Amino acid sequence: MNDRPVYGPASPEPAHGAVAEIDAATRRLMAALDALESAVERRREADRDEDELATRIQALGVDRSRLADKLDSTLVKSRRLERANREIAGRLDVAIGTLRDVLDAENAADDPS
Repeated sequence: MNDRPVYGPASPEPAHGAVAEIDAATRRLMAALDALESAVERRREADRDEDELATRIQALGVDRSRLADKLDSTLVKSRRLERANREIAGRLDVAIGTLRDVLDAENAADDPS
């Protein structure tokens, strides 16, 4: 099959200027289609980047929640340890005082003066 249009007596062959205009319009159309294809590809890439960013943000949110829970449990444990430390320090102070009293009493018993 021939791609050239068939021109008969009812349809005269287009003038040379018309062919040049068609060629120029075809080139503009091809350039516009290339630009459109490039724009579509850039948009797809931007969408992929946006999806990747959304996934990363979601992962960061999960990590933040996990870290917040861990921090809360660590704070509770820290407070328990501080209370235990204060209690032990108080008991040690009492024990040291008792030992000093016993030692002072023994020294006083050994020294009859």
